Amino acid sequence: MPDHPLELPAEDRTLSPHTGYTRAHWETAADRLLTAALRYATPGQALIDLPGPPSKSGVRSDGLEGFARTFLLAAFRTAGASGKDPHGFLERYTAGLARGTRTPGRGDAESWPEIGHHNIQGQPMVESASVALALRLTAPWTWDTLPADDQDRVEQWLRGALRHTPAPNNWYLFPLTVAGFLESAGRGDAETRGAIERGLGLLDGWYQGQGWYSDGDGRSFDHYNGWALHMYPLLHAHLAGDRVLFDQLGPRLREFLEGFALLFDANGAPIHHGRSLTYRFAAVAAVALGALTGVTPLAPGVTRRILSGALRHFLDRGALTADGVLSLGWYGPHEATLQRYSGPGSPYWASKGFLALLLPPEDPVWTATEESAPSEGRDRVLALPAPGLLIQTTGRDGLARLHNHGSYKLDSREPERAPGNPLYARLAYSTRTGPTSAANTPDNHIALTARGTRSARIRINLLAAGPDWLASWHRPVFPEDGPVLPSARIESLTLARGRLELRVHRTVGVPAGTPIHHTGWAVALSPESAAETEAEPIKEMRLGGPEVTSQLLCLHGWQTQRTVRAPQGTAYGPWALVPELTGTVGEDPAGTVFAALASLTGEGDPAPLAGQATAEVKDLTVTVRWADATRTVVDFGDGVLTLPTVTEAPG
Repeated sequence: MPDHPLELPAEDRTLSPHTGYTRAHWETAADRLLTAALRYATPGQALIDLPGPPSKSGVRSDGLEGFARTFLLAAFRTAGASGKDPHGFLERYTAGLARGTRTPGRGDAESWPEIGHHNIQGQPMVESASVALALRLTAPWTWDTLPADDQDRVEQWLRGALRHTPAPNNWYLFPLTVAGFLESAGRGDAETRGAIERGLGLLDGWYQGQGWYSDGDGRSFDHYNGWALHMYPLLHAHLAGDRVLFDQLGPRLREFLEGFALLFDANGAPIHHGRSLTYRFAAVAAVALGALTGVTPLAPGVTRRILSGALRHFLDRGALTADGVLSLGWYGPHEATLQRYSGPGSPYWASKGFLALLLPPEDPVWTATEESAPSEGRDRVLALPAPGLLIQTTGRDGLARLHNHGSYKLDSREPERAPGNPLYARLAYSTRTGPTSAANTPDNHIALTARGTRSARIRINLLAAGPDWLASWHRPVFPEDGPVLPSARIESLTLARGRLELRVHRTVGVPAGTPIHHTGWAVALSPESAAETEAEPIKEMRLGGPEVTSQLLCLHGWQTQRTVRAPQGTAYGPWALVPELTGTVGEDPAGTVFAALASLTGEGDPAPLAGQATAEVKDLTVTVRWADATRTVVDFGDGVLTLPTVTEAPG
């Protein structure tokens, strides 16, 4: 792996045989990240103006973001060390608090922007939560050292979060976090109690089961479950000693971690799915929170394996610039990973991963010998119908995949518009591949073609579920100048077995003769290796990258196959290829059904897919015969996919 700009302690392969990392590595990494970021602080320490393109909120808000998110890192670092602060981080942040809140809203070099409504100077509300949580964790060394007038001004600025309207999602937990701090500081009142009750009430409404919350109205399931929807309220309950709330929220986190822990690769990578992925190792916040609060299904050695694996994964792969600052991207800079709200300070929500430092040095998470990650054990398939997600892991390569049959970034009031969001709309995501950009051919996608344009998958509706499969349907949506097919829908089923994925699709209400396309896993390659791949006749599509091989095989209905270039690449490389099957919707029932076998594997020389399974289609029934003498029956029934799969040995 390439060297990164952090000088870390020597590895300890006895205590940590998988990663070599110990608590000392975490402390040193925190110190180096803070030292690098604080070099960009304004003279009064109130803003940290990190280099990079500004967000839509503007440079001043970005400066507050740099301050608040690194302050949270400093809080985890020092609170976990019982206030020991040899580098004087908290002194600088305390000075910045006083200076930034002295005259909020002024246009001078240090004043913080005032907190407004969502979409009207709302970004400071997000940052208020980091400021408040950092103050709550470090009160003896920050808040308590401020003169009374400065405390009053900080409180007045924070209360802006309680008096303005958040975005209709996890943002309601920011006022809750602010209110929790004010109450802990003896400044609670009806306003703070109202913010807490409002946030918890909405949270209950968003809970969908199996440990998963939707991020607001709709069915948006992603990493915000861990680093926001579980973290803020449960940490508040823990710090406040609110046993009633803790007993309500704690079991949800435990259940969430049973599945979520599978979504970390043997190489440490979290699943590449959803927005704000530039927060990187913030993905482990929920894992650390489970250990801190004692509501985790994971052994201490497994917990540290996941935590240190993720931190090391990104530090070893270019997440830091040459001067030690977290870049806007995934490994290095990557524009498609970003959102409009992403600014130079945004990546420092990665600070949430350092919540693990609140665990004292003598905690078993730090003293136990590292164990294997859950993805390194036996092959697993876990269906989560509540969020509509199917998890698939393989122990031989430690690779994790997430098949999406229920998560989309759209609330109930929003119309469906093409091309959709690549970070949500794909059929599948993994820990070693990323989606192609919206401007390139989409990977892991099913689409119709009409008037020269391809349909998008926007709102995804769970249809049915089993122990190793999920099915969903969506309405094919075309760009504004494309056709409208109001009665059309595409039903999709994924069944996972080992490294194999059976993918079955059925069109409903689609005119016969309509072209249809299905793509597999995108693999980041160099153009030279891609040219070599395409020079060979393709009998079974197989694309081999540095760490993975993507395979795609027609089982029924598809007529042609090819590889498609994705010149904007993915977060895993600047250039990629995508395997694609094409066909035409038929007139008879069997002509509306399409089946394929896909595979993404880290095994060095995977066996061909041909011979792993065959499929026969009669009317609306698909019978798949596997190489191990079992069969799978997919029955679309009378226009509705009911009890779609039965896996059995032939009689």
